[in-house]
Amino acid sequence: MGESVHDGAGAAPAGEGAPPILALQGASNAVIQEALRAFADRRRAEGVRVAGAVEEFVAGSAETCLRDLATGRRYRIHQDLGPGSLACRLQGAEIAEACEALRLQIIAGCDLAVLSKFGKLEAARAGLVAAFGAAVETGTPVLTAVSPLFTPQWRAFSGNLSRFAGPEPTALDDWWRALAPAKARPGHRRAG
Repeated sequence: MGESVHDGAGAAPAGEGAPPILALQGASNAVIQEALRAFADRRRAEGVRVAGAVEEFVAGSAETCLRDLATGRRYRIHQDLGPGSLACRLQGAEIAEACEALRLQIIAGCDLAVLSKFGKLEAARAGLVAAFGAAVETGTPVLTAVSPLFTPQWRAFSGNLSRFAGPEPTALDDWWRALAPAKARPGHRRAG
């Protein structure tokens, strides 16, 4: 994989401005999830309607949850199976419930979808894949993270609709500003 995450791979076709999906790589999951949350907070402060979820660790445990950015609801996505356990820690039912809630929020109308990541489940066409699909279908820009292990599957999934960036606030803000003309285009679905 020797390419930089800033290489623009998967960029939108020429003349179309910024790609509608920005995928973050190049830092730890904790750093990237914080970048997603902070970006969503900045956009909400500007009046942008944000749907989505970010990963958070449950204090005092090894459990992880998805926190819905619109409602604050937490969905347990990993369970603490105790020391030495090698079993899968994913909570399938909670992930499916979170995905459906996010999909419905996106379909109802938002200006931006922030989806915690494209990882193992999404590569298998599960997890949050339906929320990603709803965003593409409605023309909603997406900010997400992609586990480096699943970069080939991401490229196949997103085609020319995405590019990679690091989690630096200026990179995210520059992408958002570059989308402004596309968001104002006739035909861009905006629920009101």
